[in-house]
Amino acid sequence: MFKKLFVEHPESVGESYFEHLGVAFSFGFQMLGAAFACIIHGLIPGLFKSTGSQTICCLHDRMVLHRNTKHAAAPSPIAQSGETALS
Repeated sequence: MFKKLFVEHPESVGESYFEHLGVAFSFGFQMLGAAFACIIHGLIPGLFKSTGSQTICCLHDRMVLHRNTKHAAAPSPIAQSGETALS
């Protein structure tokens, strides 16, 4: 049961438990920032006009490119962590 809960999924994406923890926290905090920006945008439409969609694109690119290039000789992710949160 321990292996199923803590080891199998991180290994399936080529990460250790702590690497996976860091990536998941990074994604989560970026999504929280985007969520707050979307709420503010709903109240004041002139603010944070593209933060939500930019964050979604950034996180998608990070996840897809990270998994596709993790074992490549020279990975080159399009987006870096924290680029769109509340921008």
